[in-house]
Amino acid sequence: MTTVRGARARARDEVTAAIKDEARRQLAAEGAAKLSLRAVARELGMVSSALYRYFPSRDDLLTALIVDAYDALGAAAEAALRATGPTASPAGAPAAAPVTSGAGASAATRATSGTGASTATRATAGAGAAAASPGPAAPGASATPGAPPTAGPSDPAGPQVTPRGRWVVICRAVREWAKAHPHEYALIYGSPVPGYAAPQATVAPASRAAHVLLAVLREAHRTDGVAPPPLAADLRAEGERLAAELAPDLPPALVLAFVGAWCQLFGLVSFEVFGHFHRVVEDPEAFFTHAADRLGRDLGLLR
Repeated sequence: MTTVRGARARARDEVTAAIKDEARRQLAAEGAAKLSLRAVARELGMVSSALYRYFPSRDDLLTALIVDAYDALGAAAEAALRATGPTASPAGAPAAAPVTSGAGASAATRATSGTGASTATRATAGAGAAAASPGPAAPGASATPGAPPTAGPSDPAGPQVTPRGRWVVICRAVREWAKAHPHEYALIYGSPVPGYAAPQATVAPASRAAHVLLAVLREAHRTDGVAPPPLAADLRAEGERLAAELAPDLPPALVLAFVGAWCQLFGLVSFEVFGHFHRVVEDPEAFFTHAADRLGRDLGLLR
C-alpha cells in the first residue's frame, strides 16, 4: 500500500508541476489577469473537472504561482547571503511579516503594491521554485536560478564580508532573479490582478527576502557597524510602530530607514525589469551596484 500511495503522490506532483508550468506560460503570453483554468486544461489535454481536483479555482492556482515566485526570490537572496560567509541567520528573525510589495500585499503592508493586494495579508511568496531552500552556494557561484555571483574585492560595495558588502550582494541577487524571471516578478511586484485577494498562506514565503536583509542589519547593529539617520520627530510614532511589528530588536530609526530602502530597492529593480531605463541608463549593472551601495550608506551601514 505504501508503494501505491507513493506512486500516486508522485503522479499528482507531476501533474501539479505540469499545470503550473502551463500557467506560467500563459502568464508570459497573456498576463495574470487572463489566467484561465479552462485554457490550462485545454493545453494539457485535460478536462476541466480533472484540473479542478488539483486547483479548485483560478485563485488557488494563482496563489500557488505567487508562493512559488516569492520562495524562489527568497531562496536567491538566502543563497547570496550564505555565499558571503557566516552571519546572522534570517531564520531567527521575528515572525512579523516584512515590508513587501506585490501580489498579496495587504493594505497594512508598508510601501507595497502588486498583484492581488489583499487587506488581510502583508506579503506573499514566489513563483518558479520549490519552497525548500537550495543547498550551500560556493563563493562566485549561483545556487538558485537567477542568483548572481558573489561580490568581489573590486566591487564598489567593498569586501563581501562587511555588512554593506553583504547588503549589496543580496540586492544584486534580487535584481538578477527578477531579470531572469520577469513574468514571475511581474506577478508579485506588478499590477494587482483584478478580483484576487491573497490568502494568509502567502505571508511567510513573501517574508524571506526581507528577513535576509534584516539579518544583515542585525549583524551590523550587533557589531556597532550601523549608525541610522536621525528619526524625525513627526515620524517617531511611525518608526516605533514599525519596529514593534517588523523587528523589535532593532532601533526604530533603523527599521524606518529599512522600509525606505526596501521600497527604493524594488523601485530600481522594477524600473529595469519593466523597461523604464531604456535609453536612460546605459550600464545598468554598474548603476544598480552603486545605487544599492548608496542605499546601504543611507541606512547607516558604516562598512
